[in-house]
Amino acid sequence: MQTDRIRDAVRELLIAIGENPDRPELSQTPQKVAEAYASFFRGIGQDPHAALSQTMPAQNTELVMLKDIELVSICEHHLLPFTGFAHIAYLPSENIVGLGRLANLVEILSARPQLQENLTNQIADAIEKALTPKGVLVVIEAKHQCVASRGARQPEVNTITLASRGAYNDVAQRQEAMALLSVSA
Repeated sequence: MQTDRIRDAVRELLIAIGENPDRPELSQTPQKVAEAYASFFRGIGQDPHAALSQTMPAQNTELVMLKDIELVSICEHHLLPFTGFAHIAYLPSENIVGLGRLANLVEILSARPQLQENLTNQIADAIEKALTPKGVLVVIEAKHQCVASRGARQPEVNTITLASRGAYNDVAQRQEAMALLSVSA
């Protein structure tokens, strides 16, 4: 991450919109934005498959589901955040992975410029590749600042994306998992 270049770019951006980057209220903004971007994009260069590299033999081949994995990502179209939850379900075949590893996968993939649709598929593909499960289902629900604060200006709109693989391409299997997503603990 080239924070010095980010600082310079933010300074130029402030000038381009007609602001004075030396104004006391803005003087630290380029540095703060550089630090924020280092955090927002910490997933760049990380191998998402490494998060799932430590598997263990499956003793149970029934549904494994993680609900409400919080995510924050940056829309690659407008560089504005989208926030929400990922839900992951898979049917183990031979191997499982520690549950925290699935949340770590979401963290790595969401910490880079993204489109929600692609993020959903990337999570499903990584799980499928690492675990070769009988089925994978990933659902992401998120609110996008690019929809809330510009253009359509719809702050309450939730975007839902779904990726299914293997057994979850079967409508009945998918409906069963989707029904569990709506169950509160």
